[in-house]
Amino acid sequence: MSLDLTKNVTYGPFKVAESSNYKQATLVITYYHIHTNSALLSNSDLQPASAFLIYPAEKDKLLTFMSDFNAGGLGDGPHGRRPSLDVCGSSWKQAEEEEEEALRRKLKYFFMSPCDKYHAKGRKPYKLVLQLLKIVIVTVQLVLFGWSNQMVVMFKDENTDSFRHLFLKDYQDDSDGLAVHTQSEVYEHINYTIDQYLALSQNSVSRYAYVMGTGVNGSALSLCQRYYKKGSIDPVNDTFIIDPHIITDCIGVNPPTDPSAPNLEDYNYFTLKFHKLINVTIEFKLKAINIQSIIHNEIPDCYTFSVTILFDNRAHSGKVKISLRNEAVIRECSETTVTGHKENYFRVAFDVFVAIVCGLSLALCGRSILRGITLQHEFVRFFRQSLDRQVCWADRLEFINGWYLLLIISDVLTIIASFIKIGIETKNLSSYDVCGILMGTSTLLVWVGVIRYLSFFQKYNILIVTLRAAFPSVIRFCCCAAAIYMGYVFCGWIVLGPYHAKFRSLSTVSECLFSLINGDDMFATFSEVERSGTLVWLFSQLYLYTFISLFIYMVLSLFIALITGAYDTITQQAQEPQQVSELHQFIAECTDTPTSGKFHSPENTSCSPFCCC
Repeated sequence: MSLDLTKNVTYGPFKVAESSNYKQATLVITYYHIHTNSALLSNSDLQPASAFLIYPAEKDKLLTFMSDFNAGGLGDGPHGRRPSLDVCGSSWKQAEEEEEEALRRKLKYFFMSPCDKYHAKGRKPYKLVLQLLKIVIVTVQLVLFGWSNQMVVMFKDENTDSFRHLFLKDYQDDSDGLAVHTQSEVYEHINYTIDQYLALSQNSVSRYAYVMGTGVNGSALSLCQRYYKKGSIDPVNDTFIIDPHIITDCIGVNPPTDPSAPNLEDYNYFTLKFHKLINVTIEFKLKAINIQSIIHNEIPDCYTFSVTILFDNRAHSGKVKISLRNEAVIRECSETTVTGHKENYFRVAFDVFVAIVCGLSLALCGRSILRGITLQHEFVRFFRQSLDRQVCWADRLEFINGWYLLLIISDVLTIIASFIKIGIETKNLSSYDVCGILMGTSTLLVWVGVIRYLSFFQKYNILIVTLRAAFPSVIRFCCCAAAIYMGYVFCGWIVLGPYHAKFRSLSTVSECLFSLINGDDMFATFSEVERSGTLVWLFSQLYLYTFISLFIYMVLSLFIALITGAYDTITQQAQEPQQVSELHQFIAECTDTPTSGKFHSPENTSCSPFCCC
C-alpha cells in the first residue's frame, strides 16, 4: 500500500499530507513521545498512539502525528531536524501510469491490422490465411454444386417442355398460352392427352415409366371435373341460380399391359357439365432417370414427375385456358450399375473439409467478438473510475467489428449448405434450391468480407468510407422516395392492370416502374397500353409522364447527389485535420510502434495454434 503525497499542509501541531491518487484504503499509524524530559527522540521513544484507515471515498488526507512535550511545543531536535514519519506515494503514481499505459497499448494492439500485429508480437496471421483459404474452397464448392444444380434444373425444364409437346394438342413454343373455345375442342384435347399418355412408350424418344396406384381407385391417371352443385344461368332474362358448393367427379385410367391391344377404356364417354363447369384436370406421374450426371462422375438420380394438365373455365367467358404444370421429386435409385465407375467420395470429403474450415473460422471470429466486448468493458470501467467520464456509444461500438459478424453469418450459412450438399451427394436429400440459396448467399458474404482487408490501405478504402458516410442520408431519402413509389405502384395496378400486361399484378408493376427509372423499355410501355377507352388512355399517359419526370429527373438525381456529396465531404476531410474520438485520442497517446518490442508480454511468450490475429 502506498500513497502519492502531492502537498503538505500544516494545521497547528499536525502535518497533513493530501493526495489525489489512491487505489485502496491505507492504514496510517501515528506516534507520540512519552518521555517528557528527553530532548532527543529515538525509535524506542515512539509509541503507537492511534491507527485509522483512509478510504478512497474520503478526501485523501494522511495525518502524521508528532508530539513534543518540551516547553516550546513542537521543536527541532539537537541534530537540527524534526522527528517525523516520511510516507512516500511515488510508487502508487507509477503503478497507475503503468496500468494506464498498458491499457493504451492493449487498445492500440486490438485495432492494429494483421501485418502490424505480426510485427508487434510475432504471431502469424492465421485468421487472415484462414479467410483467404475459405474464399478459395467456398468458391470451388459453389462451382462444383453449380454444375450439378444446372443439370438438375435443365433436366426438369426439358422434360416439362417435352410433356407440353407430347400431351397438349397444337402446342407451340412461341405461343403466349393455349386455349380452346368450343365444346368439341375441349373433348378433342382431353382425348388427345389421354391417348398420348397411353401410347407414351411408342411416341416418346425418352424412356418413361408409369407410376401405378396414384390416381382414382388405384389407377395411374385421374380425369376429374369440378363444377358447382347447382348452376343455372339465363342471360335472356338476366337471371341465374348458383349453389357455390363444388362437386368433384373423377374416373381412373390405366395403361394397357399390351400397347398393341385395342383401347377399351370409357374415358371417351366422360360427359362434361359445361353450364356449371369450373375446371377439368388430368393428373398422372411418370418416372425417369437423369443419366447425364455420369459425365461429371456422379451417380445418376431417379426422378418422379407429377404432371397436372388444367382446363380452366372459372370465368365462363367462352375461353377455356389450357396449362401444364410439372413438379419433380428426386430420390436415390434402388440399384445402380455403372461399368468402369468407382465410388468417388472426393466431393463428400471436400464438403466436410469446407465445413471444418468454416467452423474454425466461426470459432475464431466469435472469440474476437468476445475479446472486443471484454476490452470494451475494461475501457469503460477505466474511464468511469479513473477519469469520472462516460464513454459514448459510438466509441463502444468500435469494439464490435461488423466484419466479424458478417463472417460469422457467412460461416453459419456455409456449414448448413455443406451438410445439405452432403445429403444431396449421398442421395438422402433433394433440396437443390435451398442449398443453392444458402451457398450463394454465403459466397457473396465471403467475397464482400475481402473488403475488410483492403480497408487497411487508405487508397482502397474509399468505397467503404463513402458508403458509411452516405448511408444514414440514403436511408432517410429512400424512405421518403418509397412512399411516392408505392403510391404509383398501387395506382398503376388498379387503373392500368386490366389494360396493360406489365400492370397485371403488384410485383409486375413494381418491376415495370423500376425498369422505367433506369430508362429501360420506355417505348414498349407506352405503346402497349390498350386503347379500350379514351379516359384510361389519357390517364396512362399522364401517369407515365409524371412518374418518369419525377423519378428520373428529380429522385434519381438527388440520390446520386447524396453519394457525390458524401464523397466530396470525405475528400475535404482528408485534407483537413480530422476530428478524433475520445477512444482514438486515448490510444494516440501511446507512441509505441509495432516494431518497438513493447507489445510482448511474459505471459504471451508461448502461443497455441489458436492464438492468431
